[in-house]
Amino acid sequence: MKPEHKVAIRFENVSFSYEKIPVLKDVSFHIHEKEFVTLVGPNGSGKTTLLKLILGFLKPQSGRITVFEREPSKVNAGYVPQLLDTNTDIPITVIDVVKSGLINGFSRLNVKNSVKDIQRVMELLDIADLKNSKYSDLSGGQKRRVLVARALVSNPSLLVLDEPTANMDIESERKLFSVLENLKKNTTIMIVTHDTEFVSELTDVLLCIGRSKEKDHNVVRHALERDRSMEHELYGVKVMRVLHNTSLPDDCNCLKE
Repeated sequence: MKPEHKVAIRFENVSFSYEKIPVLKDVSFHIHEKEFVTLVGPNGSGKTTLLKLILGFLKPQSGRITVFEREPSKVNAGYVPQLLDTNTDIPITVIDVVKSGLINGFSRLNVKNSVKDIQRVMELLDIADLKNSKYSDLSGGQKRRVLVARALVSNPSLLVLDEPTANMDIESERKLFSVLENLKKNTTIMIVTHDTEFVSELTDVLLCIGRSKEKDHNVVRHALERDRSMEHELYGVKVMRVLHNTSLPDDCNCLKE
């Protein structure tokens, strides 16, 4: 099947180390526009590091990374981190946190503080009634929804989420699922999560990071095939393994119907 979308994220022979400790070694893969990608792997395998490389927060020691054919730091991306530490002595409100998603240097764009955009995302995540509450006083699930709203306020073309359902209650998960389900129609989304049930119905591609017999610190792309009989399953859905240390054409979307 011919893909409808171009390559959104491309890693070419990327290696990254913290001082002398290798995290990623000679990693190559690509993600297409409007794909919903779930990044999986054991703790310490480099999942968060990979996200930070995609966002331009870190730079590789070797290799090349492009996002929408640009340098990662020049792309308007929304990011939901695992944690947002705040000083409890400073009364930072929910609306302050959401507004910070419009600040140049986070979204990487000069975006005017749009009252309508802020109100829109707060209503979308059902946190409008919390806008004047102190962020530090919120529950874990409420904090996660605030961070998602912050990531969405600049209307990003790429949304990156690191364990977004951590500490979330069932109702918050339901709201987030609905938001992501609508966003995936027009947005490239990458998510790190251990919540297999949450992502199984949304995921187009599993990106598996970790060691393999063939290559240490490798990233392997699995394209989901729900309609075909495959030998093994991940996350409750059938998968196809595609090794990206082989040559794949740019117009290959790694999915079949």
